[in-house]
Order: sequence, then C-alpha cells, then structure tokens
Amino acid sequence: MTISELPLSIFAVVAAALLSAGITWAILPWLLQHALARPNARSSHRVPTPQGAGIAVIAATLSVAGTIAAYAATVNLNIPVAIFAASLFIAIVGFVDGVKSIPVLPRLMLQAVAVGAILFTASSDLRIVPAYPLWIERGLLLLAGLWFVNLVNFMDGLDWMTVAEVVPITGAMIVLGSFGEFPVSATIVAAALCGAMVGFAPFNQPVAKVFLGDVGSLPIGLLLGWCLLQLAWRQQLAAALLLPLYYLADATVTLLRRLVRGEPFWAAHRSHFYQRATDNGFTVLRAVSEVFALNVGLAVLAIASTETQSAAIDVVFMIIGGFAVASTMYRFSRRRPS
Repeated sequence: MTISELPLSIFAVVAAALLSAGITWAILPWLLQHALARPNARSSHRVPTPQGAGIAVIAATLSVAGTIAAYAATVNLNIPVAIFAASLFIAIVGFVDGVKSIPVLPRLMLQAVAVGAILFTASSDLRIVPAYPLWIERGLLLLAGLWFVNLVNFMDGLDWMTVAEVVPITGAMIVLGSFGEFPVSATIVAAALCGAMVGFAPFNQPVAKVFLGDVGSLPIGLLLGWCLLQLAWRQQLAAALLLPLYYLADATVTLLRRLVRGEPFWAAHRSHFYQRATDNGFTVLRAVSEVFALNVGLAVLAIASTETQSAAIDVVFMIIGGFAVASTMYRFSRRRPS
C-alpha cells in the first residue's frame, strides 16, 4: 500500500464506523430483551447489561472489507476467502456459547477449526522460520492463534477495554500500510475493524449500554491475529509482538498465576491486572485510558521498528515496551493512594 491508496483505508474506517454504529443502535432493543448479561461476583458491571454488539462490529468489518475487495479493481487486495468464512464461523460459535454454554473442549476444538482454516489454506511460501519444517511452524501457529483468540476474549471484561486495545493496533497497521510495510489486504481489514470499533465505542463507554460478547471478542481476536501474522511473515517480529504486548502480558501472566494456584483457567474470574486495578481504586475510565496510552506508545515503537531494520534496535524497543507494560501491570496490582 502507498500514500496514494490511503484514502481507501480512510473510507474503510468511516464506512465501518457508521455501519457498526447503525447496526448496534438497531439491534440494541433486541439485545435488551434477549441477551442480558447479569452481574455476578466476577463481573465489572453492576446492573444487567445487554451483550452481543459484536454482531454489529463483525458485520461492519466484513461487509466493508468485502465490498472494497470486490469493487476496488485497481488495487490488488486478494483478501483470502478463509478470513471471512473463519470469522463468521467463530462468531457463530461465540454466539451459541453466549446463549447456551459450550463445554471447554468442544469450544476449543471449534475455535481451532477457525484458526486452522486460515493457516492451512495460506501459501506454503509464507514462512517465519524457513529452517523449520512447515508442519511444525503451522502447528505452533495454530496453538498461538488459539491462545490469541481466547486472550482477547479473556481481556474483554471492562468498558472500553477492547476499544483501547484494538484501535491503537489497527491504527498502527493503517500507518504501516501507508508506508508500504503491510499488505494492502490486511490494511483494509485492519481499517474496517478500526472503524467498526470506533462506531461501537459510544455504546460501550463507561457506564456501558452494551457489551461485545463472545460473538465479537472471538472473531476480533481472529482478525487481529491474522493481521499480526502478516507482520511476522514479513519478518517484522518485533512489531508483531509489540502491538499486542499488553494483552499478551496481562493474559499470559494471569493464566500462569492461576495454573500455579491450581485454579481452573477456563473459569471466569477477576484476577486480570486491569480488573485488579478497578478493585485497587482506579476508575474504569482511568484504567482504560492508561491502557490506551500504553498501546499508543507500543504502536509508535512497533512502527519505528519496521523503519529501522536493525535487530539490535528491535531488542531495545522490546525492552522499552516490556518495561512500560510491566510498570503498568505493577501499578494496576497495587492499591492507588486515596
């Protein structure tokens, strides 16, 4: 993608934002009647709140990206059909799980089908470590993709939290696309997802009128994972790790702590660092604002890493990003002075 194609991304952002907001507004009365999330001991909300606005976010993302892919004949988009099919499939899995809980193992297997459909239909020329056998690399990517899909779902537990994560990441991808460091197809998908989340944001601002639900968080994780994989396949590993570093760190450290304590890692809980922040005196707005600011900083480091083309500088950027994430998590885990 070049600067001359930047208007295409801007159109995707604006169109997806308007469509997402419109669909969310239209389905909100139905969600209020049929999809209420009632608060429990692990919830961050205090009153029954509808969930399922992910229907609007994913519908807007795929509709806008698909429309641009179909009609932008002058641009080589070539968005794999597997992306659309897998996103719809995993959204349906999330919707069904939200209505009637699916047991853990079948749920993971269904998610693996969606991730695997993307990985195993991709060209064998796309490699991260060519020295490894292809089946080993794709198998490891399947596990990583499955984890990423679920960690986005795990982290979607606070008003505006997923907005604070997705918008900086996809915004950075639009910038990378304008610099020619990111495939056009992935840039358009990222722009559509960015716009869809912006359109959803007014309905999810604290105190939220509606939540994404699994129907949104799972396919968002899938789409983000696919976009980040494009960076990894282009050997931009530092950028691919820096962009989602906060989510990766919070979810992974929390999972390991729960495993050490012998707690069922699949069960709902309130031990993520952003959840501990609200228990420790941070307002919801303060917590998500800090996460948003952190993600903007990580996005700047990620963009810079693609421009320097230096392994040594990449390591320095990773250290800086890791320190910023660790500092935020440490503050979240300590009670804020009154």
